[in-house]
Amino acid sequence: MNRRRTRQQPVLPVVGIDIGGVIVDRAAEDSDTSFFGRHPMETPAVPGAFDAIGRLMELFEDRVHIVSKAGPRIAKLSQDWLAERGAFNDAGIHRANLHFVRQRHEKSEVCERLGITHFVDDRLDVLAHLTTVEHRYLFVGGLGQHKPPSSVPEVIRTVPTWPALVSAIEATLERWSVAR
Repeated sequence: MNRRRTRQQPVLPVVGIDIGGVIVDRAAEDSDTSFFGRHPMETPAVPGAFDAIGRLMELFEDRVHIVSKAGPRIAKLSQDWLAERGAFNDAGIHRANLHFVRQRHEKSEVCERLGITHFVDDRLDVLAHLTTVEHRYLFVGGLGQHKPPSSVPEVIRTVPTWPALVSAIEATLERWSVAR
C-alpha cells in the first residue's frame, strides 16, 4: 500500500478591507459629496487610507482584498472612485482582488474562500460573522458623526486611525515571518 505523506503548506496572511467607513469617509454621508449624494466622486477618503494601504501592499503583496457590500450601482461607483484615487495604479491593489457582496453576512463566505486572516470593517455586526478570520479590526476612524459601539468583544480590536491599524496588523505578522 502506497501512503503519500502530505506536508501542510504554511498559510500566508491575507488581509481584507471594507470600503465604506474604512477607505471612504462616512463623514460626508448626508451631503452632496457622498456616494449617495449628487457628487459621489467627490466623497473624501479617510485620512491616511491610501498611504496605509500602500504599506499593507508591501507586507501582504498580492494578498490584499477589498470586500464590500454594494449593489451594482454602488459597486461601479466604488470601482471608479478607487481608480480615480490611484488604488489600482499607485497603491497596487489588483482589480481581481475587489469583491462585492449583496448582503453584509456574505462577507464571511468571501473571507473563508480567500483565506483571509485579517479583516478591517467599520461595522461590528459584520466582524461578528467573520468567525474564520483570526484578526478582526473595528475601524472607527471614518465614522464621521456616527458613534462607535460602546462594547466590543475581546476578539475584535478597535482601531482609531490607519497608522494605528497598520501597527496593529504588523504586530501580528511575526509568526508568518513577513513583517518588514
